[in-house]
Amino acid sequence: MNQSITAIIVDDEPLLRFHLEKMLSDLWLDLEIVATCANGKEALEAIELHQPDIAFLDIKMPELDGMTLAAQLQKSATPPLVIFITAYDEFAIKAFENNAIDYVLKPISETRLVVTCEKIKQRITQQRFSKQRSSSDPLNEVKNTPDQAILSDLLVQIQQLSAQKKPDYLTWIKAYQGDDLHLVSISDVLYFKAEDKYVSVYAQQANNKVTEYLIRCSLKELQQKINPDHFWHIHRSSIVNVAKIDRVKKDLIGHLYVHIGESKLPVSRSAQPLFKGM
Repeated sequence: MNQSITAIIVDDEPLLRFHLEKMLSDLWLDLEIVATCANGKEALEAIELHQPDIAFLDIKMPELDGMTLAAQLQKSATPPLVIFITAYDEFAIKAFENNAIDYVLKPISETRLVVTCEKIKQRITQQRFSKQRSSSDPLNEVKNTPDQAILSDLLVQIQQLSAQKKPDYLTWIKAYQGDDLHLVSISDVLYFKAEDKYVSVYAQQANNKVTEYLIRCSLKELQQKINPDHFWHIHRSSIVNVAKIDRVKKDLIGHLYVHIGESKLPVSRSAQPLFKGM
C-alpha cells in the first residue's frame, strides 16, 4: 500500500495499550498509531481529530463503551475499520468468525494479531479500490458500505452476548487493619497475597501510599468473587490487578516478575502465557 495507514488504540488498561502499540509497531512497520485513549469519550474526540483508518476498541470501558462508540462511528461519512478488543472466551467469540470485522482476544497473542493485521490490510485495499471506482463512476456509489452493514450485524451479536447473565463481582472489600474494619474499593487494590489463613490486600491510596489490610478468607474463595478479566492469578500465593501493573520483566534465567506498586512478584510457569507478547 502506497498511502499511509493510521490507527487508534482504545482500552482502559494502560499496560494493554502500551503492549498492543508495541506489538503493532513490530508487526506492521507502515502503521502509524496516532492516539491511544483510556475510554470511549477520549477516543471519540481523537477520532474526530485524526480520522484514523483503524480503531482498536475495547468492548467494556468507562465513560463510553466500545459498542456504543462503534455505533456512533457508523453515522460518520468515513468511519474507521473497527477491531474489537475483548475478553470473551473462544467459544463465545465464534459468533464473530464469519464477519470481516475482526477481534483481538485478551490476553493478546502475537500469532492472532498477525492474522488480524493481514485481514485489515486486505480490507483497506478493498475499501480504497471501491472508492477509486466510485470517484470514476458515481453510479457505483452506495449509501451504506459493506463495512457498516457488517459492523451493524456484529454489534447485535455482541449485545446478545453481553445480555447473558454475568456473575456479580465485588466492587468493595471488607478488610481489617488490626481491629478496625475498612471498606476498600476493588479498583484501588494492587494485589492480593496469601498469608497462612488470611489474605493480605495491598491497596493504593490517593497519595500513592500503599496500605496493607487483611481479609479472612482463602485466595481460592476470593478468586471466585473478583473479575478474572481484571485480576490475574499469577502465582499460587498472589493475584494482581492487571490495570495497576507497572511493568513485567524476565531475569537472566527466564523467571518472570511483575512490578506493581513498590513490590516485585514472581509469575509461576503456568501463568506465564497470560503475559505472552508483552
